[in-house]
Order: sequence, then structure tokens, then C-alpha cells
Amino acid sequence: MTADKFTRQAQEALQRSQELVRNYQHSQWDVEHVLLALVALEDGLPEQIFKELGVDPELIKSGLHQTLDGVPKVVSGSQQIFITPRLQRMLQLADEEAQRLKDQFISVEHLLVAAAREDAGDSARLFRELGVNQEMVYQAMQKLRGSHRVDDQNAEQRYRSLEKYSVDLTELARVGKLDPVVGRDQEIRQVMQTLTRRTKNNPVLIGEAGVGKTAIAEGLASKIICDDVPDSLHNKRVMALDMGRLVAGAKFRGEFEERLKSVIDEVTSSNGEVIVFLDEMHTLVGAGGGEGGLDASNMLKPALARGELQAIGSTTLDEYRKHIERDPALARRFQPVYVEEPTPEQALSILEALKPRYEAHHRVTITDGAIAAAVRLSDRYISDRKLPDKAIDFMDEAGSKVRIDAGMLPPKLQGMENRRRELTDLEERANQLSDYERAAQYRTERLRLEGELNTEHEAIEHTTGPDLVVNEKDIADLVSNWTGIPVGQLMEGEADRLLHMEEHLHQRVIGQHEAINAVADTIRRARSGLNDPKRPFGSFIFLGPTGVGKTELSRALAEFLFNDEDSMVRLDMSEYGERHTVSRLIGAPQATWGMTTPAS
Repeated sequence: MTADKFTRQAQEALQRSQELVRNYQHSQWDVEHVLLALVALEDGLPEQIFKELGVDPELIKSGLHQTLDGVPKVVSGSQQIFITPRLQRMLQLADEEAQRLKDQFISVEHLLVAAAREDAGDSARLFRELGVNQEMVYQAMQKLRGSHRVDDQNAEQRYRSLEKYSVDLTELARVGKLDPVVGRDQEIRQVMQTLTRRTKNNPVLIGEAGVGKTAIAEGLASKIICDDVPDSLHNKRVMALDMGRLVAGAKFRGEFEERLKSVIDEVTSSNGEVIVFLDEMHTLVGAGGGEGGLDASNMLKPALARGELQAIGSTTLDEYRKHIERDPALARRFQPVYVEEPTPEQALSILEALKPRYEAHHRVTITDGAIAAAVRLSDRYISDRKLPDKAIDFMDEAGSKVRIDAGMLPPKLQGMENRRRELTDLEERANQLSDYERAAQYRTERLRLEGELNTEHEAIEHTTGPDLVVNEKDIADLVSNWTGIPVGQLMEGEADRLLHMEEHLHQRVIGQHEAINAVADTIRRARSGLNDPKRPFGSFIFLGPTGVGKTELSRALAEFLFNDEDSMVRLDMSEYGERHTVSRLIGAPQATWGMTTPAS
């Protein structure tokens, strides 16, 4: 039997078993050497089989080591190795097992099943002591192998591919590692409705970054664990596919396709028990598609079309239009579910649900005012990100800042501590120079400073107390650092600012009382919640000759609302006098050069 009949991992196990023979100074290569080498394979299938059977692989290793320690050693210089009839029979049984399973090569699992068929010897005794027999090993092997066949010498790398290249969200929900999902019941219900359809039952979550698309998939996993789903979704697993793991290390042509194919095969052989979550779904288009190869999206299409693979995608609207909609064969297999940004009230509920987890992580107390400030200030001053993500970031970073500040000395105490160290060094130097009078002066000053330090430390402990608190001021400090807006302006109540809005605008725009009053009344009405939140605050047309303050009033309004007069989009309509210049505003028409470039 030549080495070419074995897979690479099986060849590695046989080579290691021969090294064990030499290390133990044995003359006979036996079943126990091979069995120990099989179990010792790092993250190998034999180790996983024993774990599946509830047997600790370390027990088997220690038992085999004890057995091999009792075998007589050969002390002669030439250590010639002889294969035993038992091992020859085991290799023959492994070959028969591979043929019975219609495998082209002998793999490590064939060797393990053959070892379990031994009815005599130390290995058979060890199996009996552990309560393991051939049938149990075979059943565990079939469960782990699934529908895979050993058709090449690297076949073992395809086993448990789904486990290697994905994260089980339902398992994370079972052990309580997922954050609670609040305010997304309607979207989760839409996802469940789509999943239970007969055809086109693959939802894709479309929304801006940070609005909570991934949280909806996690919420579905949590509902599956709580049995709060339709009967057709009971006992399903939501597996988040990690494209980074799939692509990483795939150096040779066809290696990525082989990995993804093994994942697809494992999902299809699960009889619908697995739902694949494709986060950042647009990365599938072109992933792994080197010269002459298929990309990930084209490999998924057949399984999606046959209904053998059920998936949940998530992507932003821009990426969906740019990558998914351009491939109609891929787009028609997914049903869009649009995820809108939550309102400030909904974001407040989300942060209140998450607050206990962040308090436990940072070991602080987060006040209700801090949560309200995180939502209010992030919604008002951070315009390039979405709720609830930006508000959660403020709450998280404020907790981190308070915890770090508590572990550091204030600047005043830090200076006193540095002076104490300096006095200690000066005292030692004076003693070395026999200048005892100066050393006594340094000692007196050092003792006085140590007394002050002790008093300051006691005062800090008394005022700080055992609990650290994150309040509204901490959130305002963070927003000020991010935006450059003074803290006092952030802490000022909005109602007070709106009451004095006309005074603020009159400081920049002189004499335009009617226009300023109309603008101020509209802004106050919008801020009080009397208008439709889905409609603009107001639309104004400022009419008048050049230089009377039309543009200046717009800048003053932007500065009042957003603390930055540049927080406005300015369109100079004199630049759009010609018919063709409208493309600068709305983008180039279809089938022309520059059609993929967004409007300026």
C-alpha cells in the first residue's frame, strides 16, 4: 500500500506515529502508535469525533502514553522498525472502509474506524474502558463529515466548513452574548414572513450604516432561541458567513471556490436547518473571482434558485444599487426589507435596554440624563452618522472616559506626587554627601507633602464614593471634543435658545425683522413637535436686491442651528444657466461617459 493512497493528513499521522516509535525506542510499529498520532492531530477529525462522543481526547492520550511506556525498549544502536500484523490488518480495514464509502483516498477517519474495529490489544481495551465502539465512531464520523467525499488528498480541510467560516448567532443568543434588540419588531416580522414564503424567501436588509441591520438578524436568532417564531422556523440556526475567513489564505486558483462550495454543500445537506446571514452582502459580488474563476455571488445563485440555501442579506442602499441591482439574476432571488433610521424616541428606548450591559462592562452608573443627552446631542450635531449607532458610541466612550479618569490622579495631585519623588531623591543625595542639615530640610518638606497627599486622597475617596457616574456633562464633553462646539453652548437648554432666537439672528442680520420673525416662528413650531417629522421644517424664498442680507440670514440660521455657518448646502443657480449643466446636479444620463459618477 503506497503513500499516494492516503490523504495528506493521514500521511502526516503515519509519519508522526513512526516518530513516536523512535522516541519510545520501540522496534515494532503498532496500532497504538498510529492511534496516538491520530488523536494528537491539532484540530483534526479524530479529536472532534471523540468530543462528539463526549470523550475527553486527553484521557485517550494519557492512556496511550501509559500503554506505550510499558512496551519494552530497544537499546541497540540501529533502530530498525518492523510493522506488526495488527497494524497491517488495521491499514487493510481502513482501505476497505474507504472503498465502502466510495472514497478515493484513505483518510484519518478511515484509520480511526479501523482502529475501533480491533477486538484485541491495548487499543481495544482502552475503547472498552471509555465505552466507545465501532458503530459509535462511525455515526459520529458521518455526522461530522456530512455529505463530503474524500475525492482529493486535502479532503479533511472541507469538513465542518460552515463552522470554520461562519459564526453561529443562535448559539451566541443561547449563551446570552447578543445585545437585546429593541424597537425592531416590525422589521423582524417582515424577515420572518419572507423566510416562510414558498419562493423568493431570501430577505435582504437595506439601510444606512449604523441603523441596526445586523441587530435585526441577531434579534431573529434570539427569537428562535425563545421559540417566538413560526413553526417552520423552529430549531433553525442563523449562521453569519465571514467572507474575510473564506478569502484569507486562499492563494491558489480554485482554493476559494473549493471553500465556498464546501460551505454551500454543508448548508444544503442540513435539510433547511441553516439560514445563512450575509452581512455586507455586496462584498459577494467579485469576491474570489480571479481570472477564469467564479465569484461568490455566482456560486450562490444555483443553490438559491433551487431553494436549497436560505439566506438573509444586509447592505446599504447605495451598495445595493451599485452591485446587486446590476445583476438581475441575483437581485430577483432576494426580497428587499428596508430598515429606516429609528426616531430619537426609539433610539432612547434602545439605549435604555443596552444601558445595563455597558454599566456592567465599564463598572459605572449611567444616568437617564446621560442617555437622553447622548441621543439628543448626537442627533443634533453628528450629521454624518445614524442613530442609534452614534448615540451608543457616545454612551460607550463616556463610560470608558469616566472609568479611566477615576484610575488616574488629578493634575494637582500628580504634581504633588512628582514633587514628593524629587524630594526623596534630593534627601538621599544630601545624605550621601554628608549634608545632614539640608537632608533634614528635604525630609521635613517631604513629610509635610505626604500629609497633604493623604488628605487629598481621602477627600477624593469621600467625594467620589464607591460608584462612578456618567452624567449629562460627560456626554457634552465628548460631543464638544468631537465637534469643537463649546460645552456651555451644548448644556444650554434648547427651549431657552429658541426663546432668544431673534436676538441671536439680529446680532448678524440688521434690520430684517419680518424675515427673522418668520424664520424663528417656523423653527420654534418645528422644534416643538407640531409639524410632520417626515417633512421639511420650512421652505423660504428670500427676495430682495443684492447686499441686503439674504445669504447672510441663511448663514446665521445655519450657525444658530448647527453652530457652524458652513453647515449648509449652497447651490449657485447662475452656474446652471445652460441646458447641459443640469447633469452636474442630477448626474449624467444613462449610456454616457460618467454615468457611474455621482452628481456633484
